Amino acid sequence: MMKNNQSSTSEFILLGLPIQPEDQDMYSALFLAMYLTTVLGNLLIILLIRLDSHLHTPMYFFLSHLAFTDISFSSVTVPKMLMNMLTHSQSISYAGCVSQVYFFLLFGCVDNFLLTSMAYDRYVAICHPLHYTTIMRQSLCVLLVIVSWVFSSTNGLVHTLFFARLLLMDNQSSISEFYLRGISGFPEQRWLLYGMFLCMYLVTLTGNVLIILAIGSDPHLHTPMYFFLANLSFADMGLISSTVTKMLFNAQTQRHTISYTGCLIQMYFFLMFGDLDSFFLAVMAYDRYVAICRPLHYSTTMDTQFCALMLALCWVLTNVVALTHTLLMARLSFCVVGEIAHFFCDLIPVLKLSCSDTYVNELMISVLGGTVLMVPFLCIVISYVHIVFAILRVRTPGGGTKAFSTCSSHLCVVCFFYGTLFSAYLCPPSIVSVEKDIVAAAMYTVVTPMLNPFIYSLRNKDMKEALRKLLCQRQIFSS
Repeated sequence: MMKNNQSSTSEFILLGLPIQPEDQDMYSALFLAMYLTTVLGNLLIILLIRLDSHLHTPMYFFLSHLAFTDISFSSVTVPKMLMNMLTHSQSISYAGCVSQVYFFLLFGCVDNFLLTSMAYDRYVAICHPLHYTTIMRQSLCVLLVIVSWVFSSTNGLVHTLFFARLLLMDNQSSISEFYLRGISGFPEQRWLLYGMFLCMYLVTLTGNVLIILAIGSDPHLHTPMYFFLANLSFADMGLISSTVTKMLFNAQTQRHTISYTGCLIQMYFFLMFGDLDSFFLAVMAYDRYVAICRPLHYSTTMDTQFCALMLALCWVLTNVVALTHTLLMARLSFCVVGEIAHFFCDLIPVLKLSCSDTYVNELMISVLGGTVLMVPFLCIVISYVHIVFAILRVRTPGGGTKAFSTCSSHLCVVCFFYGTLFSAYLCPPSIVSVEKDIVAAAMYTVVTPMLNPFIYSLRNKDMKEALRKLLCQRQIFSS
């Protein structure tokens, strides 16, 4: 049963369009036709751009993303309006209202950013035609799309969290901050841990930035595998920045507090970047499967449009999962200021402080968490099972070893990432203490992002060569 200070608001009333009741059927048919035209038209654009190799240019690359965003943008508002018109019900649930606000802001902002990117593309094509291919290269186009999604997600999240907080302000608990326990409870170890985590954070940022710059500057690395590796490096930087920066700030100022809103924002970005890591590793495993098991179809299967589609799908799914958990957490009441037994706002430690009924939250953690964790992992396992069987069928001396060497770096990262993740979330509660849980979380949120650049650079000849060229160019430029 919900506590007394939990919000009792469960739904809102949508006034809808100012039309007469007898005209609702006509207008519902009109808007349904417009919606179907929008969806089918934009889907046709996406398919045409993907199927026609002559349209694999930056302008049509942005246009395909704009078409996908337009489908999503119209799907946020129109289906609910049509449902209300057909059922003569004007209600929308609390969760539905907040979710609709978020996705309306998200896709609306992405539309604006993509239109700006397309305008810049036309400016370069007309004003600097001789430099068009060097400026509007694939890495820049992908970077602009990623930046569009990141800024749009941030903007939508901030507005949605404040909106959700405003709706619950009248009868929600007045808790405005929490206490973070941190890594260690011993004050004498504070500066040692501060220095160690600061160094690890700087090494992680430097290593992953070098990976992204090396991939972007070397045309030989403009392949699907390195495309997703660059995105994995970006996600690693986001994952460690979402947790370690606040911990370092608290250690420096000797304050262990985090605001309520800051806790929810940290939770959102931790979930989003952590899930992105998992999805990117699965997509990279599929890339290796196609390269080894179906090499003749590799260029047609893993083309630019497919990679961009997978990237957008990863961002959408992780945003949905992270937003669901964050909004469910925002509905809970916290009656007293408590200490979060962790160094960041993870789901389970924060749930333990709530004085509301957390059954729905725990159910969604089990359902969504298990899905996000296990589905990519199973995809990776299935991909490598096929890869192993394909390598065993290779008759050329040394051919199997050469083929598997392209997977070794990715396999090392997968084992380390999922090994620490499983130890943190799948161990029985009876054998996991708070200290072990914190250490396991530190391994996959701090250590894994730090080691990934070293694993890929030390075990990959192409990456080492690209890094060498990049560093030589920087030295020549600085001199």
